[in-house]
Amino acid sequence: MRPFVSTAQTPAATRALNTVLSAALFATIAAPSAAAQPQFQSPVLESFRAQIALESVGSPRISPDGSMIAFSVTTTDWDANRFDQEIWLVVGNGDPFQLTRTEPGSSTGQQWSPDGSRLGFIADRGDGPQIYVIRPEGGEAEQLTSHDGGISAFRFSPDGGRIAFTATDPPPDDFEEREERYGDYAVEDADFRMTHLWVTDAHAGGEPRRLTGGDSYTIGGGFGGSAFAWSPDGREIAFGHTPTPQVNSFPDADISVVDVGEGTVRTLVADPGPERGPVWSPDGARILYSTTAGANPFYGNTELAVIDAGGGQPRILTADFDENPAPVAWTDEGVLFVASQRTARHLFLLDPETGEVSLEADTPEMIVTADLSSDGSMMALQGEDRTTVGEIFRMARRADGSHTANAPQQVTDMTTQVADWGDLGSREVIRWESEDGAEIEGVLMTPPGYDPGRTYPLMVVIHGGPTGTSRPQLVGGYVYPVLEWLRKGAVVMMPNYRGSAGYGADFRALNVRNLGVGDAWDVLSGVEALVDRGIADPERVAAMGWSQGGYISAFLTTSSDRFRATSVGAGISNWMTYYVNTDIHSFTRQYLKATPWEDPDIYAKTSPMTYIRQASTPTLIQHGEFDARVPTPNAYELYQGLQDVGVETRLIIYRGFGHGITKPRERLAAMWHNWEWFARHIWGETVGAT
Repeated sequence: MRPFVSTAQTPAATRALNTVLSAALFATIAAPSAAAQPQFQSPVLESFRAQIALESVGSPRISPDGSMIAFSVTTTDWDANRFDQEIWLVVGNGDPFQLTRTEPGSSTGQQWSPDGSRLGFIADRGDGPQIYVIRPEGGEAEQLTSHDGGISAFRFSPDGGRIAFTATDPPPDDFEEREERYGDYAVEDADFRMTHLWVTDAHAGGEPRRLTGGDSYTIGGGFGGSAFAWSPDGREIAFGHTPTPQVNSFPDADISVVDVGEGTVRTLVADPGPERGPVWSPDGARILYSTTAGANPFYGNTELAVIDAGGGQPRILTADFDENPAPVAWTDEGVLFVASQRTARHLFLLDPETGEVSLEADTPEMIVTADLSSDGSMMALQGEDRTTVGEIFRMARRADGSHTANAPQQVTDMTTQVADWGDLGSREVIRWESEDGAEIEGVLMTPPGYDPGRTYPLMVVIHGGPTGTSRPQLVGGYVYPVLEWLRKGAVVMMPNYRGSAGYGADFRALNVRNLGVGDAWDVLSGVEALVDRGIADPERVAAMGWSQGGYISAFLTTSSDRFRATSVGAGISNWMTYYVNTDIHSFTRQYLKATPWEDPDIYAKTSPMTYIRQASTPTLIQHGEFDARVPTPNAYELYQGLQDVGVETRLIIYRGFGHGITKPRERLAAMWHNWEWFARHIWGETVGAT
């Protein structure tokens, strides 16, 4: 086997990369008490709490004149057991300050009025999520809507006089009558409510007017059909929609345009596959949108296409760009978009006439999103690199009208939160060759005081998706206590197995009809590369992951004896069980190219349960009680199978949660459960279980 190449140790590879890159059993359970654990573990528990409580920034919105940036700050409320968001503001070169305060709850969805005199946002202050506006100098927020059932999203009209918003229809009268007569039940694939588009005055007291209606489509269904945009002249709104609000309907997302004055709707794009996210050209003559252009919606490339605003034949603009572009804005210079490039994420400029793509910004290393001022001369960025947490940046674009940007200026200092956390180790991007010759990349994290002359326990953390991407972040890990493992003297590998985003459509398609099997090749070959280099202790290797990462961990649990212990978070154990229970059946049909009734062999080949009789790895299973994406039968099936073959296993169901652990106390519990499990199986220590 060819040894992996460390980009940190090969300057040429580094330059090339940088050039192209991008509640325990019950929800009420408390964190482990001091009495339940040895006293020396208290600092570890406090470290977990500090990581969960780390404040983070997001959703930057730059004012039309470029002088101010509004952004969200997420904080942890341990007493109320929730994560809250409020809006902060930075003016010029001043210090950021908190602008909104919703107690209890959050202020989200910030949008500037076109003249920059007001900032709109959504908050629930007693009558559901409603639109509020506040002046940037502060003061009391003004409530603009009192819409029955609340608001989902909103946009100011170009002249600032109106607001378009989406809202979910109230339950029909017959639902209430049915419940009174027959009790509470639901009809699968039938009992749902549509979301529609409304318009109202941008001042309090206006009477909202519904623009779209009927039961033929919903705005906001699937994975993102909710985007809508005013035309530059304010006469029309382009919007994405799906046939139903169910996630399963996202491949059928289309784009239509409504005349705001007349209320008439015309279909703009209804090609096979999803079309989403309309963006008007500056002159209003054309509309840009995202489409798979007939490719597989799960692992094929998303393209940017353009069509005349009045309809016609669309034209693909990004056929030569082998990744998924996320549009930011259409300016006079072209279309700005963000896209992953291996483990990095950069900002690009697209010429809508020629399709030529040029790099706009690659600093910071991982640009999450961006927003532009009205004239395109100033930009707000959200991003991070391997030595910082997420920050907000301001970037001036050249005043001479060229698109080349200046170096971004950091306007927040969130990284100061970890300044006294000590040495957090180092991160580098590594590469190795998989069993079938595929080049695989991943992130290697080494502990403080790393000594290349000795071996270390290896903790393998596998991302979800499968089209997720592991990046060399300073702080991360979700419910896996990566920082404490580094402090304890372990190395951590996060593989970007086949199917990961950032490496092109062909790489994402490598696990089609090869799920689990090819993924296992990629993980195991990465482990062996680290063992061969004398970095990893072959007798102390662990694997874990959530969602698709949980599935791969389950597959490794039953098909390999390489690992001392594993942790399966919200993972698939049997593709047939998954197929008949999930809310997104088409995922399995697309990746395995068949239903279980058409090809039971491929479902068996790629299912962890097929190999249960050869399982020998102690396995922790973590799962949300109401997980619709990977329902709990997957957890119970793996748990029972491991018990039946005599393998040590522990199943923890987090009550009241779906596919993710979204409250701080239960996230603390889930992190502790992983800490305790691997302390026992990798280090031979008893630290106290919850």
